[in-house]
Amino acid sequence: MTCRELLELLTFAERHGDGRVYVTTRTNLQVRGLPATPGTDQLPQDVLNALEVTGLLPSRTHDLARNIMASPQTGLAGGRADLRPMVRALDAALLSEPALGALPGRFLLVLDDGRGDLLDRTCDLGFVVLDSHSAQLRISTGWGPVVGLDVVIGRLIQLAHRFLDVRGIGPQAPWHVHELPAPLAASVPPSPHLPAAAPPLPYGRVLGGEHVPVPEDGLDRPAVERLCAAASTLVVTPWRGVLIPEETP
Repeated sequence: MTCRELLELLTFAERHGDGRVYVTTRTNLQVRGLPATPGTDQLPQDVLNALEVTGLLPSRTHDLARNIMASPQTGLAGGRADLRPMVRALDAALLSEPALGALPGRFLLVLDDGRGDLLDRTCDLGFVVLDSHSAQLRISTGWGPVVGLDVVIGRLIQLAHRFLDVRGIGPQAPWHVHELPAPLAASVPPSPHLPAAAPPLPYGRVLGGEHVPVPEDGLDRPAVERLCAAASTLVVTPWRGVLIPEETP
């Protein structure tokens, strides 16, 4: 995210929530304490409009579907491929498919750039990069086929549609791929070129920048301003932290 987006979100939290921005282990930003329209669980229209000003809510219909986790250091240091363009492409693909707005709010797509830092993360769908041209699909706890990086986003979108086709509707419909009564797709053996699982990114100086922990009580304005004084863009990590990239002079 850009610092402008984070500052906009903080301002929104100060005006409508408890004044802080929280970071989750699913690489989400949270704002808490928001008001509801009396008698409903919906945000008042003016509050929703103010949230959209941040630029972090490009689609009301697809907000719950945009759960994408990627290797935080991708494109900054290490890894077998820069996944930043692929994250943007996957997000755009989700937004372009009206039916995918029905994906459950806990449905998670996990993209590992080949360093192995997200291999231990449970997911519904995802992939792990094997080399500069290919990746192996992840389908819940199993492995899918090895495919080219040029088609892997399309394959994830196809599998997401298939999940919606077979999960059914209603309150008892599965939220996750592993909850389906039958496998979503045939499982294949893991590729010998998969990386070993890497430990969580430590706090402090790391390759590509500095990893800063976010306290459980969130980020207030002084904390956000310190982050934004260090870099113009920031990366939320799945270890409840923020990676401050090294800025190129």
